[in-house]
Amino acid sequence: MLDRLDQALRTDHPERPAVLAATRSGRRVRVRATRGELASLADAFAAALHARGLRAGDTVGVAVRPGPRALAVMLALWRLGLRGAVLDPGAGPGVLRARLALARPALVLADAAAQAVAGWAAPLARRAGLALPGLSGLGPVATVGPRLPGCAPALGTGGGLPLPRSHEGDGDAVVVFTSGTTSSPRAVVHTRSSLAAGMDTVASLFAARPGEPVLGGTFFVLVPSLAQGAPVALPARSPAALARQLGRITPQATYLTPPQLRDVLGVPGARFPGGRVWTGSAPASAELLGRVRRAGAEEAWGVYALTELFPAAAVESREKAAYEGPGDLVGAPLPGVEAKTDTDGELLLTGPGARNRYLGEEPDPWIRTGDRARLDTTGRIVLEGRCKDMVLRRAENIYPGLYEPALHVPGVELAVLVGIPAQDGDERLVALVQPRPGTDEGALRARLAGPLRAMGTARPDALLFAGIPLSGRSRKPDRAAASRLAAARLGHAAAGGHR
Repeated sequence: MLDRLDQALRTDHPERPAVLAATRSGRRVRVRATRGELASLADAFAAALHARGLRAGDTVGVAVRPGPRALAVMLALWRLGLRGAVLDPGAGPGVLRARLALARPALVLADAAAQAVAGWAAPLARRAGLALPGLSGLGPVATVGPRLPGCAPALGTGGGLPLPRSHEGDGDAVVVFTSGTTSSPRAVVHTRSSLAAGMDTVASLFAARPGEPVLGGTFFVLVPSLAQGAPVALPARSPAALARQLGRITPQATYLTPPQLRDVLGVPGARFPGGRVWTGSAPASAELLGRVRRAGAEEAWGVYALTELFPAAAVESREKAAYEGPGDLVGAPLPGVEAKTDTDGELLLTGPGARNRYLGEEPDPWIRTGDRARLDTTGRIVLEGRCKDMVLRRAENIYPGLYEPALHVPGVELAVLVGIPAQDGDERLVALVQPRPGTDEGALRARLAGPLRAMGTARPDALLFAGIPLSGRSRKPDRAAASRLAAARLGHAAAGGHR
């Protein structure tokens, strides 16, 4: 798919728009890059990386916001056979350093916002939820795009440099961190073949028509759409602007997360101008998909996907609404995907698009999803809850083990992060902290302020002081009971007007 995209950008109407973006108000749409400009930028990045001595198999860290530059970087890495390690600046400095130590990139590519950690740029970093450590903690860094004061040297555009030949054959393509602790990070490794298989599956799902916009910002939406000749519009950030954007560009297909859908449906008068709407990254109820159709979409699809296998299954709103059994119907496995459950009811998946392995571990064809599930009589997947401790908030997977150690400041006896139900499958993240006897809660709250800020996008929605329930012979924290306690406390606090 990436090879086809590279060729199509050069030969299939290179003058046409490739990436669109709404203005802040959403009233106008501007062209971020044409197809030819995107191909040229990818060539320039490839030439510059090759001139730095990077060769097939080397790892490059990528901390670049979604858009033409990020896509051009990934195309350049693909051309050279480099492995891209996707870095999330919002994870916090401790977590990010541990991930860098595991991935060991030869170079980190970061835009200015990801480096905004000092001087006058610090407020920008805080507003964006970014927490990259200083450049000395990152190793070699090159800036992609405009530089701000204090940024690393620019990658350059490779002007006048020879364009290297495209890499052929398989090999690691991308590393995406998903879980683990600062002492033992965990990352998914996709090969070139598994990445291509996943994008082929996406392309077969909606078969974009050339020239008509597709709205969505994920890599798995950008690449197949552009390869099929459709420009891609990056979703506006605010719900009101997104609602206006939908009416302005009339996309043939739309991919938004469930939180984005809920937000835009909350805007008075928001409509989907026909077409298909897809949602994933978090649970999507039949009620939410039905609302999307009532707001104008011809079809509304929920996609069951994991970082390890995207996509795995899909279900349309009418089929989901007709299901009356227990559990959450997420649809039949997509072509090539095999599903089974183990003796404990955990769902296992495999297929051509499955990740090759976890970084530092041996290959394993079967993915343990962490979801309890069953297969109905027709082979459809019905989820019955999660086996993991993972909390899912606004389409973001949050793993408590990454952040709980930082909560153990002086005066804390025990601390856990738990999720409590919010709405439509979403969760709120709560830090439940058990103070040591005699500890002043006001002083303890002040000591916790710094660690909570350092969690970046994983910062809890609420901080509660309470005794944490324990269970088992080992007297470990009982997370289910802790979640119920937090839900009860927050409900009481809301009713009483305080927290």
